[in-house]
Amino acid sequence: MGWTGATATRSGIFQPSSSREESAWSWMRREERSLRSGEPCARRTSSKKSSASHWTSECPRSHTEWWNRKLRRSHPMTDPDRPGQSTVPAETLRPAPEGEQSPQTASATPAFPARRRRCLAALDVGTNSIRLLVVSVRQDDHSFSVVSDRKEVVRLGEGEYAHNLMTPEAMDRAATVISRFAEVARGFGAQEILAVATSAVREAENRDLFLERVRRESGLEVRVISGLEEARLVYLGVVAGLNLEGQKALFMDVGGGSTELAVGDRQKHHLLESLKLGTIRLTNRFLGDGSRPVSRKKYAALQEYVRAVAVHAVRKVSAAGFDLMVGSSGTAVNLGEMVAALRGERPATMRHYTVTLREIQRIRETLCRLPLEERRKVPGIKPERADIIIAGVAVIETLMQETGAADLQISEQGLRDGLVIDRLLREDGAREVYLQTPPRRRSVLKLARACGYEAEHCEQVRRLCVQLFDQMRALGLHSLDGEARELLEYAAYLHDTGFFLSHTDHHQHAYYIIRNSELLGFNDREQAILANLALYHRKAPPRKKHPNFAALDAEARSLVEQLSTILRLAEGLDRSHLSLVRGLRLEEDGPGALRIVILSPADCQLELWGVENQLGIFRSVFKRRVTVRVERLAGGNGSRDPGR
Repeated sequence: MGWTGATATRSGIFQPSSSREESAWSWMRREERSLRSGEPCARRTSSKKSSASHWTSECPRSHTEWWNRKLRRSHPMTDPDRPGQSTVPAETLRPAPEGEQSPQTASATPAFPARRRRCLAALDVGTNSIRLLVVSVRQDDHSFSVVSDRKEVVRLGEGEYAHNLMTPEAMDRAATVISRFAEVARGFGAQEILAVATSAVREAENRDLFLERVRRESGLEVRVISGLEEARLVYLGVVAGLNLEGQKALFMDVGGGSTELAVGDRQKHHLLESLKLGTIRLTNRFLGDGSRPVSRKKYAALQEYVRAVAVHAVRKVSAAGFDLMVGSSGTAVNLGEMVAALRGERPATMRHYTVTLREIQRIRETLCRLPLEERRKVPGIKPERADIIIAGVAVIETLMQETGAADLQISEQGLRDGLVIDRLLREDGAREVYLQTPPRRRSVLKLARACGYEAEHCEQVRRLCVQLFDQMRALGLHSLDGEARELLEYAAYLHDTGFFLSHTDHHQHAYYIIRNSELLGFNDREQAILANLALYHRKAPPRKKHPNFAALDAEARSLVEQLSTILRLAEGLDRSHLSLVRGLRLEEDGPGALRIVILSPADCQLELWGVENQLGIFRSVFKRRVTVRVERLAGGNGSRDPGR
């Protein structure tokens, strides 16, 4: 079995190129002057036959490099291995306290004073690869932002499982990478590096020799954890990013030496299991060096072995019960990428991407027919994983069959995330953040705070959105469900995030930030909907000629049209940012007509103007004429209540 080194970063979007930055500057200056129509930032090309603008669906490289440069100027510690992340270095970010300058009057590149933060790193020494996660932790609410996420394939378990000895070559590779990752973590200012080793080191008779060498060369004390502890940490890392509302999930992490299973809900795990079923272990035992095609007979023998090893764990899983199956680790993520290629899709992230058992079987049939060199060319496959991927697919397929799971949801979280969360859970107040607050709400508010959102205004817009949504549904203006209502609330929190970069075209900046951020609990489709809602909360309404809007499916386009119209009205109802509107009432006003009654102690002239500017779009979407009037409330002069 050959070894191939590979470096990867989570959610990397584009790579900077200093040679093109000057052209990016001049291009963006033109765009900043010319773009005012609501479309997302993209390259515009002119035709001699028409003066119309044509938009590409992807931001051009020079544009994204410009964003890199802009972010790096304000935040020089942005990780070069995570370019384009809108979650910029946490040390520079904070929400704007009450009484400070609002985003509307802030400069285009605001300088936020540092909050109390600390840097923490997690190092996962696995059988196939070594992963490093560096995070910046907020002291006030225990939330964290990813500063760097790196992986290096080292094949530490290569050739080990026949004699329970790590080879000298594998130990050399691993020790070198660990030392380098320790330097990286310290370079980011990590005050604590949590390092653990799993199956390969756990089962090796020469592990003490290896651990002493690592201690000597890197200064790290690597803790060897049991299989059950590994399963627990995987559960903690994955569940923190899942939207589990009243559900139980079966968590499956297929590593190089072992497979960990856990059954749990958002609050706690109910079952932990560790099986000696790993991609490298099974490849060594059944498939040699993984270079040849795999016959049906050989694959059937591999599946039968997996069943025999997993039989007792499967019985416990069946007894515990679960509502959905979630797969983490590189094997599951790469399987999702191959299925996406099979579907002809190019999702921005594998987070919450769902694949079916039948699709996994189709991928397996293709992989088994091919020798290694041809297997490396399969669309979506990671070439460095091609020699061990069949064994990983066998574990996933067999466990899905045995547990009765028809679908597998992919998670990009894992053991390293669990290490960080496990460390934070020991601190006062952190348990409520990670085990009680839903991850979707947690990640939305984290991004909003990072962009210095105006909390009271966004909360007022959210309240008004909910009132409009509920009353419009009661009047039969729409039939949207609770999930749509939830997305509308999150869009209200995020609609002004673009102010972090500039007041000018902030709706476009908000689209860019939301679309390219790491929002836990949201799949790619939901994140695209949120980004479009923020984009269309002002200026031009959604149009099919906009590539970002046209890329959505028909149901999502209809959702964006309706929800963005409601968001526009709610934004108009707090035009002054003074929370003057205390409530509202929607009334039928004859055939095809609607009246909005604003309840306020003030005359709300700015709010009236803000709403009336959106009535044409409302009529176009909901087919109702609208009039607006203010009903004055007694007992106030309309000024903001400081205790509110």
